[in-house]
Amino acid sequence: MSQFLSRFPVPETIDDLPEDLKQRILAVQEKAGFIPNVFLMLAHRPLEARAFFDYHDALMERESDTLTPSEKEMIVVTTSARNQCLYCVVAHGAILRIYSKKPTIADQVAVNHKTAQISERERVMLDFALYISQETGELNADWEQKLAAQGFTQDDIWDIGSISAFFGLSNRLVSLTNTPPNDEFYLMGRLPRDKK
Repeated sequence: MSQFLSRFPVPETIDDLPEDLKQRILAVQEKAGFIPNVFLMLAHRPLEARAFFDYHDALMERESDTLTPSEKEMIVVTTSARNQCLYCVVAHGAILRIYSKKPTIADQVAVNHKTAQISERERVMLDFALYISQETGELNADWEQKLAAQGFTQDDIWDIGSISAFFGLSNRLVSLTNTPPNDEFYLMGRLPRDKK
């Protein structure tokens, strides 16, 4: 691993990792075709890496009441952009493009969700996500009313808040370590895939 991945030590190879983390990383590599740098950065502390990945999966892979996978990624991209986290904007922007099948959406919400080509529901969701990640984040009657008017349930509100908060942690860890996004993320979802 000759590329700079972190200001902190990372494993020389994935064979240096505990077996469960090694298998998790290999599964991601099989699916994506490469190992995301953040996996190797987080492997600096295996116990924390396991907790991080478990919480990530609990938030991002569970079926929400009405939030789609695309909307969840939209939250990540928007809040990560505000937190100036290049890694998460690039990596989750790629996932957002793939889920939404819209090659320009990630760039639009990263720069300014208020002018992005998204629905009013998504705009309110992102307003709330930024409120959670950048301000006090207290759920009050005004926010509950705004979110309910867009069809969000109490569980959805929890999900929006949790995703915003969790990726604030992720953004700060990536900034702390100076971990760069993988080059592969930049092009993902921008052009239609060749059908074989």
